[in-house]
Amino acid sequence: MKFGVALPLGRIHPAGEFQSARAVREIAVAAERAGLSGVCLSEHPAPDANWLHNDPAAHDALDPLTALAFVAAATQRLTVFTNVLVLPYRNPFLTAKAAATLQVLSDGRLIMGVGVGYQKAEFDALGAPFNQRGALTDEALETIRLAWQGGAVVKMGRGFNAPGNEPRPVPSPPPPIWIGGSSDQAIERAVRWGDGWIPYFSVPTNDPVVMRSSLVSMKQFANRIEELKAGRERLGRTGAFDIAPGSPFRPKTTQSSDAAQLLEAARQVESCGANWIWTPLPAPSLAAFLDNLAWFGSEVISVYGQSAS
Repeated sequence: MKFGVALPLGRIHPAGEFQSARAVREIAVAAERAGLSGVCLSEHPAPDANWLHNDPAAHDALDPLTALAFVAAATQRLTVFTNVLVLPYRNPFLTAKAAATLQVLSDGRLIMGVGVGYQKAEFDALGAPFNQRGALTDEALETIRLAWQGGAVVKMGRGFNAPGNEPRPVPSPPPPIWIGGSSDQAIERAVRWGDGWIPYFSVPTNDPVVMRSSLVSMKQFANRIEELKAGRERLGRTGAFDIAPGSPFRPKTTQSSDAAQLLEAARQVESCGANWIWTPLPAPSLAAFLDNLAWFGSEVISVYGQSAS
């Protein structure tokens, strides 16, 4: 089992605590020292202000590929992954270029978690058609794969025409792509395009799209994994495939009871077929978050490894 943590680099309170080069270096080094396999960031380039100030799930966000490049530069082995990059927000060649650059400069440590997005106001601000987000996501996945293959790309899309363009660098290997969401469409997308699946269990939120896309039970999680396996077998896809859910339990403290519940959550998702689990950790301050990373390493990751051996 591999363990990941969602980084609090979007935090603007306390002011200056998390959004500085020094803070990113300290967090990255501490995460690697704790034994984490990976760390992730989400994206919201222009979130709806009402959501940002009123939804229980709201959060600020740095640009994930830029911020994760700082994390990768400060570490040696830590995997960095987006959770998730919203593909319909931008031209797929720009996404392919940015991700390939990070993959090359990190010596192959990027995983690109992707999704379709859910905030219409954010789509409107970015000039992206909300009602076409599924089709644009599929188009982007196909185009990004072509861009990473090397050589000329000939493809006409909904908002672009590449009559023979050659994107570089060519990442070798290309970043794995994990598909987010738990809807029927997300599962189909993961089967067809994904190297992994990165769902999340229900979180407090006012957004109906988020609620529909989240897992509600361990039984549903297990059933979705069986659907993924069957779909991949049907298409003859036999390569490695990661199952990387968010933890159904999110710790609020560093008490032994929280460690025990995290360990149990890891065992449950692994029994269903997961090989990754990720979670946010409390981050009231930079110093506290660094302590919490150390706690996670010693009380969860190390204990899980001992119990599994």
